Amino acid sequence: MAVLEMKEANKIFGSGRTKVEALKKTNFIAEQGELIAVIGPSGSGKSTFLTIAGGLQTPSHGEVKVNGNDLTRLNEKKRSSIRLKEIGFVLQASNLVPFLTVNQQMKLLDKVKQDNLKENELQNLYHSLGINDLLNNFPSDLSGGERQRVAIAKALYSNPSIILADEPTASLDSDRAFEVMEMLKEVTVQNNKTTIIVTHDTRLIDYCDKVYKITDGELELQTNKRESSTN
Repeated sequence: MAVLEMKEANKIFGSGRTKVEALKKTNFIAEQGELIAVIGPSGSGKSTFLTIAGGLQTPSHGEVKVNGNDLTRLNEKKRSSIRLKEIGFVLQASNLVPFLTVNQQMKLLDKVKQDNLKENELQNLYHSLGINDLLNNFPSDLSGGERQRVAIAKALYSNPSIILADEPTASLDSDRAFEVMEMLKEVTVQNNKTTIIVTHDTRLIDYCDKVYKITDGELELQTNKRESSTN
């Protein structure tokens, strides 16, 4: 069974002369253990695709299913519950609370969700991401790469089945960007997760199992990953 599936899903904003189809009718399937990239320039529809995939907004038409649950048929309370349980977000700005230490970021999640990783699993996660020496640091004390690693830990702590990453390597140099992608690839394979990144950064496609290109809201699977960097 697909972990994430879109069937004829689109998103329309406005009406009449102001009507914009930000995401054209889209069919998309993501399976366990896959790392998928959706690439395209600013304004191409990447963010709309990601927010619909993550249940942050509903499509104008069509279906979006997460582990068989049709998000389009649920009210906001139930969608929120599925987001919390099934989806981990890694955002461009790292989405860390500035006045909480790294360890406190994780403990905050315990207040809203109870079936997070066990303490030994969390410590293993810290170690695998190389942040076990940063637990008492605040976000302002961390480098860009360190903040991204903490953001990945935060996304994984809730033990989601899907990881959605929005420009996870933005503002990082090549070495840091590749480091982040190696981590995402590792956690995807080792933990049998489904990871989807949206990015304009074609340096990252070699890490991915599938690459989709989005242009003017139209999503297309690239038959060859190299097409993504040459088109």
